[in-house]
Amino acid sequence: MYVILTYDVQQKRVAKVLKICKKYLNHIQKSVFEGNITELKLRNLKNELSEFILPQCDSVIIYHLDSVKYAKKEQLGMVQSTSNII
Repeated sequence: MYVILTYDVQQKRVAKVLKICKKYLNHIQKSVFEGNITELKLRNLKNELSEFILPQCDSVIIYHLDSVKYAKKEQLGMVQSTSNII
């Protein structure tokens, strides 16, 4: 499946969350990741993130796209990634 992940966490946890996300997905912008991922790897990603975020003040949003067939990515401005699947 293809996912887009965004996060908004307190500054002291940013480096750790960034490191975890980079293990599983392509880093697109400061707190945005995207890429193909298996169900097992997605579960592992969510478990790792759950260990570090504080639900009362941090957020992680994961958009699931079962098929990129109907998705289109349009980017304005500087391109920071070579990923153009979506």
